[in-house]
Amino acid sequence: MTIHSESLALALASIGPAMLALVGGVLVALALLVIVLLLRGASLRREQAEEASFRAQENEARMAELLKIQAEMQGRIAAMTEVFGARQSELNQTISQRLDGMSQRVSSTITEQTKSTHENLQRLQERLAVIDAAQNNIQTLAKDVVGLQAILSNKQTRGAFGQSRMETIVADGLPMGAYAFQQTLSNGSRPDCTIRMPNGAPPLVIDAKFPLEAWNAIRDAGSPEAGKIAGQQFRRDVEVHIRDISEKYLIQGETQDTAFLFVPSESIFAEIHEHFEPVVQKAHRARIVIVSPSLLMLSIQVIQAVLKDQRMRAQAHLIQGEVAILMDDLSRLDERVRKLQGHFAMAQKDIDMVVTSADKLSKRGAKIEALEFEAGGGDAKPARDSEAAAKSVESRTGLLKLRVVDEE
Repeated sequence: MTIHSESLALALASIGPAMLALVGGVLVALALLVIVLLLRGASLRREQAEEASFRAQENEARMAELLKIQAEMQGRIAAMTEVFGARQSELNQTISQRLDGMSQRVSSTITEQTKSTHENLQRLQERLAVIDAAQNNIQTLAKDVVGLQAILSNKQTRGAFGQSRMETIVADGLPMGAYAFQQTLSNGSRPDCTIRMPNGAPPLVIDAKFPLEAWNAIRDAGSPEAGKIAGQQFRRDVEVHIRDISEKYLIQGETQDTAFLFVPSESIFAEIHEHFEPVVQKAHRARIVIVSPSLLMLSIQVIQAVLKDQRMRAQAHLIQGEVAILMDDLSRLDERVRKLQGHFAMAQKDIDMVVTSADKLSKRGAKIEALEFEAGGGDAKPARDSEAAAKSVESRTGLLKLRVVDEE
């Protein structure tokens, strides 16, 4: 220690005054720097303390606000809980009511379905009963068809069947007296039906005895050769029947130059026109028209229209007389309307003249009244009210009143 002190004293002794002054200045500067740093540190700590207190106040305010918000949230949650509870109770009540209504509807629907099912079953039983009755009717009809087949197998009964069908069509379409059945002609033949034509024309002959034996043979043929032979026989039978109709029923001046050959089946009529065209052509050349039930019905309707037209022409003179009387009535009505129009025109002219006179009288009264006001001044009105006599004239054209003043 003593050695060191001595070495330090020797070092200081060796340093000059200038160096010591420099060192002192440095030390002073360092001391000032330390003081400045301490002051800045104190101000910084003070600012930090102020900032910390401000932040603490802000945190307290935020905490208070958070507590307030929490309280509000708790209140809202409580209110929402109450609302949700009320809504849930209402929802439960509504659901229970709807379930009750739905259960009632389901029960009523099930009841209605059960009732409808019973009704449908009852209707089904009724329909089954109807079907059973229809089946019995079909069985009866089958027996009748067998009987009809037996009937049609006989030539006379088959002819009676076709004739009855033809007579039904004619009787349904024409009035009584416009046709006749089994009428005897001058040559002694008796056609099945004759239809009286209008305007004194000869009657139209209809034959219903169509040969069906060969046609049934065609249907019953079991081989093409047998069918061909039956077709040839059918063609010959039809041609013979067409020739018989032409010779027996087409009488010049007594019947029409055309006759009808009635076929009682639409299918046979179609087969004839499809497979036996030469027979149809030969019938046309012989002035024989092959007709089915539908064509005969159409022809009857045409004849009915012609007869109606004839009756209308027969009554044409009566219609013309009624039209002439109607025209006379119309001419008299036109004359009377024109006279009435003239009366109206004269009345309108008189009314216009009356209106013109009324206008002139009103203007003249206004002039007279204006002259009285100018001459009499203020005393004229009481004198006029006490001494003048007012007269009202009512026009026919309206309620126009004219006031006439008598002066002394």
